[in-house]
Amino acid sequence: MCKSKKTFNVDSVLKALIESYTRDSGTNFIDDINLPVNSAIKEILDYLLEILFPGYKGIKNFTTENVSYIIGSLICKVRSLLVKQITKALKHECRIKNCGDSRACDEDAVRITEELLASLVSIRKVLKTDVQAAYDGDPAAKSFEEIVISYPGLKAIAIHRIAHELYTRNVPLIPRMMNEIAHSETGIDIHPGARIGKRFFIDHGTGIVIGETSVIGKNVKIYQGVTLGALSFSLDESGNPVKGIKRHPNIEDNVTIYAEATILGNITIGKNSIIGGNVWIKEDIPPGTLVGHPSQKNTERKLI
Repeated sequence: MCKSKKTFNVDSVLKALIESYTRDSGTNFIDDINLPVNSAIKEILDYLLEILFPGYKGIKNFTTENVSYIIGSLICKVRSLLVKQITKALKHECRIKNCGDSRACDEDAVRITEELLASLVSIRKVLKTDVQAAYDGDPAAKSFEEIVISYPGLKAIAIHRIAHELYTRNVPLIPRMMNEIAHSETGIDIHPGARIGKRFFIDHGTGIVIGETSVIGKNVKIYQGVTLGALSFSLDESGNPVKGIKRHPNIEDNVTIYAEATILGNITIGKNSIIGGNVWIKEDIPPGTLVGHPSQKNTERKLI
């Protein structure tokens, strides 16, 4: 035991902490061997991004001759690591729900991992449209390579598209862990449940929040500080928040949302609309509408 001054009783602090571990479930993980490991999830994401954008890190020297070998090796690494982490997540949930037999978790983890790997070609196709949207939408972009290497918005959406595949397959914990890795690295918070169409461009990006049940169409551009959030939750008879309901916005095709706009609730922003900066929206916006700040005249009008 560590030494301490007489005014500090280590044993009493230790006893109180141990008692709190026993009393408070959900905030400690003693005897729980089935939790995914954050560093392993980060490693998996690094490998997946290298597969999606070969050579983007500049660490490996990809050539026509060695690309099959390197990518094949990375796929094998991801398969091994991800099966292990998904198994942990599934078995943890099984333990929480007292399902009794967790043997199916091993088979499910293999199946889900292989489905994700099989989807990488489709993910790459969609990400190519995201890169194109960034190039078309940002006059400062000089090349696709610059966007892939340096744009935080593209990194956030790439990780989201991976996490969303796992989310739709009901993988516990890991999609949110991936989301928070992207959040910590880019300042962009996209819940893995959000459904996002092709040609999605995040410009700058810091402070963007996109909620779980958000649905975003094709060719949508969003600037920094935008929130696609929920209103105050409805409560059940016991006073607990009602979960599992649609509570975030629908953004239709070809919409632009400028900086610091806040859009709340299960509402729809109609296609071809432009949402100005610093506005607060809680009602449906018709297609082809320009919405400005309340201090401006004609705060809402149809675009010509």
